[in-house]
Amino acid sequence: MPTESRPAWSRTYAPTALPLAAALVVGMLVGYPWQALALASLAAVAWLARQRQHLLAERERERRESRARKRRLVTMLRAYRALADALPDAVIVAERDSQRIAWFNPAARRLLGLHYPADLDAPLGERLQPLPIASWLAAGRMAEPLADIASPVDPAVRLSLRLVPYSEDLWLLIVRDVTRLSRLEKVRRDFVANVSHELRTPLTVVHGYLEMLDPADQPEWAPMLAEMQRQSGRMTQLVEDLLTLSRLESREALDEEQVPMASMLSTLRREAEALSQGRHPVAVVDDSGVDLWGSTRELHSAFSNLVSNAVRYTPAGGNIELRLARSEDGGAVLSVRDTGYGIPPTHLPRLTERFYRVSASRSRESGGTGLGLAIVKHVLGLHQAHLRIDSEVGQGSVFSCVFGPERVRSREGQP
Repeated sequence: MPTESRPAWSRTYAPTALPLAAALVVGMLVGYPWQALALASLAAVAWLARQRQHLLAERERERRESRARKRRLVTMLRAYRALADALPDAVIVAERDSQRIAWFNPAARRLLGLHYPADLDAPLGERLQPLPIASWLAAGRMAEPLADIASPVDPAVRLSLRLVPYSEDLWLLIVRDVTRLSRLEKVRRDFVANVSHELRTPLTVVHGYLEMLDPADQPEWAPMLAEMQRQSGRMTQLVEDLLTLSRLESREALDEEQVPMASMLSTLRREAEALSQGRHPVAVVDDSGVDLWGSTRELHSAFSNLVSNAVRYTPAGGNIELRLARSEDGGAVLSVRDTGYGIPPTHLPRLTERFYRVSASRSRESGGTGLGLAIVKHVLGLHQAHLRIDSEVGQGSVFSCVFGPERVRSREGQP
């Protein structure tokens, strides 16, 4: 008998052989060995039959439980399938490495024009043309949601795309119809733009007449005239910022060119020094040797907002630094560093919201409109860039505009 079979043989026959041997020994002692062995054998057979019946009953119970688990699993799968089919949002499961389609629900057919089963195992980027999502999918976990793009089925339908990590091997693409929200957003933008246009003319007239009034003619009115001029100027700047924001929000592309960053940094420095009026030393560090590709006008607007904020919110004697440097991925980063008040961490996620203020009283004193960082965010979004904010209370802040490698160009005269 093989060695590995002995433990199993012992476990199977030992409980029966030992009682039979004991019964034989007892029978020999009393003079009835065979009768004792026969009775013990009958008892052993009865015990084995009962054990077999118990084993069969246990196996039947396990089979019933297995069938019940399978039925529950099938029911759950059907429920999940029905839930996915009922979703108004398109849901697509794609392989992470190959970006091939593994599964999609009926809403994907309606919103994206996918066909079953022809599009199964097809490249997702190829099937969703002309949507510009190939590089977006390649970004994987770092891909930012695409907020408003046209459907490949109907350009009038606006879609929002979000890529969700599903497992180590699969991605989940969720596509939502945001046409109604886009229309409401357009109504809001048009309303703000129209109101701002209507306010511009009367504000210009009021501000012009206030400039004509000489406080020397009526000295007792001098404080009131100064406050009226300050407030009318602030309202004029607010209207201009609202118009700028509306114009940026309504655009999907820019007239792009090579932006000479050396002259841009020089202009920003002059503006910072003029606004500071000698209260802050302003330093410029340019060790990148590159220019940017984009809109000179819009980039200047964004950078100028960051510089003016640094001047406004830095006490006299504080330092301000503008730096243009290369990033590790081949892109470029323009950062504005100050040694101002700093921003508590709880406020950082909301800084780019319209009219959001860390300190309302300080913002009013500095003359800010609360729209500067919202303008910066939209300008950078049109350049496929993003704003990074690092701040510590009492130590100052760093606002960094991060551009990808596709936005970098060699500067003239540089290798």
